[in-house]
Amino acid sequence: MPEIEIAPADITGWIGRSELAEDDATPLLARRMAGLLDRDPPEMGEVWPHCWIWALFWPALRHDATGADGHAARGGFLPPIDLPRRMWAGSRIIAQAPIRVGDHVTRHSTIAKVAEKSGRAGRLCFVTVEHALAVGGESRLTEIQTIAYREATAAAPSAASDPGPGADFEPMWRRRVTPDPVLLYQYSAATFNTHRIHYDHPYANGVEGYPGLVVHGPLTATLLMELLGENLPSAAPKDFQVTALRPLFTPAPFDLVGRADGGAFRLLALSEDGHPAMRIEGTYR
Repeated sequence: MPEIEIAPADITGWIGRSELAEDDATPLLARRMAGLLDRDPPEMGEVWPHCWIWALFWPALRHDATGADGHAARGGFLPPIDLPRRMWAGSRIIAQAPIRVGDHVTRHSTIAKVAEKSGRAGRLCFVTVEHALAVGGESRLTEIQTIAYREATAAAPSAASDPGPGADFEPMWRRRVTPDPVLLYQYSAATFNTHRIHYDHPYANGVEGYPGLVVHGPLTATLLMELLGENLPSAAPKDFQVTALRPLFTPAPFDLVGRADGGAFRLLALSEDGHPAMRIEGTYR
């Protein structure tokens, strides 16, 4: 059955809503991010990697303000969508100039779109949020982020529904990652991500139906961009699209693969059975 767009009249009032946040790209946070990635941290004044923005701007969430899934309770800046499962579906990142370690960064966020759909997967709702990051009033980076909400149905699509990477994709680089609860805890702590699917196995398995702890989508994206940086250290990514395709779980290993040609790059995270779990495509200087 083809997907049908539905106009969610009760939540379209959130479109155009905005908020302002401020944070510091501190050396301590840089060391924590570098530590979980097994790399040397950037020093004061050096470039703050683009995907590390997901460690910034997390609110100091009160314990009594959390919902059943560990996230902030519904409502507030994001619309109170009545679908129980929510996840990060991807982001487009456009870099105007680098953020650096030690910078005081502001983020102006606006809800750009709310789209509800119905199809074989049941009801889905996608919220698009545009984040404009600046330092000293100068634009540094724009993120266009999509958050997906879905019904409490099967946790993951069947492998048969996922196309492979394609015969035309010949990786230049490959690295295997075996995620464990410590890695997921470190990332949850560094990003103040309280979603229980990443650290509470009884909840992830018994309530949301996942076979293991869920690897954070932004963590997978960060690991993929680290692969690019390790193999093409002179590249400065300027515009790239991250698309989450299916979840990854502990303790199953997954592969990071990628290649770059003529100023463009393509990166894939492949599940243990070889199916794409995440895709990143972009350009670099």
